[in-house]
Amino acid sequence: MSAFDKYPLGKPAFVTHVLDRAAHLRTNDEKLFALENHRDARAYVIYRDSLVVKQEADGPRLLLGVDEAVKLGANPGTIFLGLRDGAPLFGMGISPAAVEKLVGRADVAVTELRGMAMQGLAPIEQLSAIAMAKSMVSWHQRHGFCANCGTRTSMKEGGWKRECPNCKAEHFPRTDPVVIMLVTHGDRILLGRQKQFLPGMYSCLAGFVEAAETIEDAVRREIFEESGIRCTDVNYYMTQPWPYPSSLMIGCTARATTEEIVVDRAELEDARWFTRAEATLMHKREHPDGLFAAHPFAIAHHLIGLWLHEGSAAGA
Repeated sequence: MSAFDKYPLGKPAFVTHVLDRAAHLRTNDEKLFALENHRDARAYVIYRDSLVVKQEADGPRLLLGVDEAVKLGANPGTIFLGLRDGAPLFGMGISPAAVEKLVGRADVAVTELRGMAMQGLAPIEQLSAIAMAKSMVSWHQRHGFCANCGTRTSMKEGGWKRECPNCKAEHFPRTDPVVIMLVTHGDRILLGRQKQFLPGMYSCLAGFVEAAETIEDAVRREIFEESGIRCTDVNYYMTQPWPYPSSLMIGCTARATTEEIVVDRAELEDARWFTRAEATLMHKREHPDGLFAAHPFAIAHHLIGLWLHEGSAAGA
């Protein structure tokens, strides 16, 4: 089975096998301590956009024992992610200095998460929990001080809150909503590329939802700002957690009412209309010019795939 086959239509990365978050346990320090010391307790150790994994004969092992993680240099503070089949799972961070000590070891690797997911090396059923761990560790690393008074805050409720000892302000993890949309015009779709994309890659347009803005308004605004295209008939498809660092991709479709593209060069390198035949070749990575669409681990791939599937069914 190829990496592409591991993400069937409607199932991008980070959406499968969501944990029992067991939120009722977060306020019970005694139970959390017991869970952390449970024989079945495991942790994901996060370093920036990577995981610390153990190298074993049958491949990398992503889940580490809590004591095992601490011995590798992980920070002792754990974030309670929840329960999987009754076993407690945690997220843990690790410092650059500790990671430096792991370099060169044959039994340990610090592996970039996106690459593992795209290559199918990370178990699909674990990606949701990994996304949670990565988002939470990143949040704690960026929010160590009170935004109200500047005092160093402390972790509370199993890592799901930070509290200021000075002004008593409470700080909670945030998720940033992002709209990502497939724009159609008859038998064509609008795709764009950013400068950092791999050569030949095109994908759906996307952008952050702004304050006091509806999802529908964000879709129409972002499409117009990036491509000059006016749209209507905005419809929701599905969402995908995106731990870079902690977004929620809100997949939508929209119908264009104009055709002339005016690219915002500050946002995009290019944007163009693609026919269904071209999009099919790009989706399969068989385009004669080397053009291709987003990888199946990303929701953009599934938005395009849904449109192609519906078109194929309509023509059957």
